[in-house]
Amino acid sequence: MTKIFLTLHVLAAIVAVGPVTVAASMFPPAARRALTGPDGPDAGVTTVRLLHRICRVYGAVGLAVPLFGFATASAVGVLGSGWLIASITLTAVAAGILIAFVLPRQDELLEQLGARTPVERSGTAQLAMFTGIFNLLWATVTVLMIIRPGSTTGA
Repeated sequence: MTKIFLTLHVLAAIVAVGPVTVAASMFPPAARRALTGPDGPDAGVTTVRLLHRICRVYGAVGLAVPLFGFATASAVGVLGSGWLIASITLTAVAAGILIAFVLPRQDELLEQLGARTPVERSGTAQLAMFTGIFNLLWATVTVLMIIRPGSTTGA
């Protein structure tokens, strides 16, 4: 039963968080080439808007992952485990980076693209850095949830 709960939690994390990590990673290069792409500026800006919408929607859906994680941890009886506390902390930091740095910078770039102003590479590079940190945190959380170092649940 423990294995089922943990597997469901990892799958929920992948389904809820996977799309936002991919879309956030695709956003900076898509924003750089949005106005100069081969399909024209309208198609490029539309792509960037879609990526931003995916980040916002799946970012909100991703907030359910820790709640599901708490329920799973409670059912399995591992609420005080170090790997779980580390996962919760890293999840909170990742959510903070998404809310405070990634989404606002995406909004700024969308405004520039909406005004048909080319985006500066430094702005997209900084966004890519924050996105990379966000993705690294989520990858670490996913690994912690799978490996569960020090776990005594036997799963």
